[in-house]
Amino acid sequence: MSTVLAGHGLMKKYGTTTALDGVDVEVRERDSLAIMGPSGSGKSTLLHTLAGIIRPDGGQVLLRGERRGNGAPAEGLRRIDDLGESRLSALRRKRFGFVFQFGQLLPELPAEENVALPLMLEGMPRREAVTRARRWFVPLGLEGLEHRRPGQLSGGQAQRVAIARALAVEPDVVFADEPTGALDQRTSTEVVQLLTSATRETGAALVMVTHDADVAAHCGRVLQVRDGRISGHTQYTVA
Repeated sequence: MSTVLAGHGLMKKYGTTTALDGVDVEVRERDSLAIMGPSGSGKSTLLHTLAGIIRPDGGQVLLRGERRGNGAPAEGLRRIDDLGESRLSALRRKRFGFVFQFGQLLPELPAEENVALPLMLEGMPRREAVTRARRWFVPLGLEGLEHRRPGQLSGGQAQRVAIARALAVEPDVVFADEPTGALDQRTSTEVVQLLTSATRETGAALVMVTHDADVAAHCGRVLQVRDGRISGHTQYTVA
């Protein structure tokens, strides 16, 4: 599997606090990577830096080039942390998917339009975007909930809608920041199983921050972060 995303020598400081201290990380196609560590260890800063939300003070973030229109392989890795904000924002919309702890769905939109929103923001007509969004409702166990608004969904259902939204753009990488942190244990297990299996089946890589070892164990690799450095790396066999 080729490398999709990489961080080399990543540095980040907030005042006198070092959040990242020369971190190296590589993410491959269909990879599922969990990042764990105590509060303040730098795990969320690492995820947000890889996702182009935070710019590092030092080091580089590199992303695989886009595939050509004829389906031919993409060319090499290209630096993205030095892009202008408009280009970086466009890249995040087109190449990355995001799942947050509380879903961050728009309360006034039905589920199908929440999923279709990233596509419409890229200029896709509403009807086409909603049709494409609906394809995710059966695989993610959301059939029949297309017209419900977030306030009419359970926590687990809302997170499944958030997963569908992340996958609808056919991203290279899905970033998940504590995606099960607000869920009970049973629902948490269901959601993380759907998240890891859906990203793997679509070919997207998954980078997830979690404090839950049981959630992390569903990923192929786990990075332990402490004091802004990688303190441990565990490889799992994922069926």
